[in-house]
Formats: sequence, C-alpha cells, structure tokens
Amino acid sequence: MKMLLSLIALLSAALLAHAAPPTCYSRVLSLSKEITESFKELQTSKDVDPCVETLPRLYLDIHNYCVLTKLRDFVAYPRCERVIEVSDLKEKARSLYTIMISYCRRDLVFLTDDCSALENSVETSDEIDS
Repeated sequence: MKMLLSLIALLSAALLAHAAPPTCYSRVLSLSKEITESFKELQTSKDVDPCVETLPRLYLDIHNYCVLTKLRDFVAYPRCERVIEVSDLKEKARSLYTIMISYCRRDLVFLTDDCSALENSVETSDEIDS
C-alpha cells in the first residue's frame, strides 16, 4: 500500500512538472517558429492570392536584434490586407513583437544584430531542403 502511494505521488509530481507554464523565452521561440513555418506554407501554397509573392521575407531568429525591425516592417506592409492568411500571420507577428518588447524585454538576450542574416537564412534553408 505504501509503495502504491509512493508511485501515485511520483506520477502526480511528473504530471505537475509538465503542466508548468511556458517561460517567456520558450513562448517567443515557439511563436517565432510557428510564424516562420506559416509563412513558408503561405509562400508555397498554390491557392493563394498573387500579392503573397510580394510580401517581405519572414525568417525569424529571436537571437538577432534585427528581428524586431523585421517584425515591425512585416506588420506595417500595406499589401495583401484582403488575404485572411496574411492578416492572421500579421496578427501573430504583432503579438510576437509585443511580447518581445514588453513582456519579455528583460528575459531575452540578442546574440547578434546582423540584419542581412535574416534575409539570407531563408535562401540557405530553402537550398538545404531541396
């Protein structure tokens, strides 16, 4: 009986450990990956408006300080307002920007400020996938 109670307590502790809320960093990281993947899917979709091809590239590296400018520019891009997928993507980008500049401002560490890396990384990852 004592062994059974110990096992139940151990399993309960394990479940509570997985139920912990995400950290600021993990939330920013997962949202940036989600946005990057959604953008790639949008770019490769065949049933999408031609204006999507004119969107600025959106590769997000949250360790690069230039990501803030990249997010701000993407959200402010005036075209494709009528495309629902683009509006949803812009809303996610706006949320990520807000989280990074307000809620997680002190938790994030930027390792670089190389803006060209955010442009070239899309080409590099596309070449690797091919």
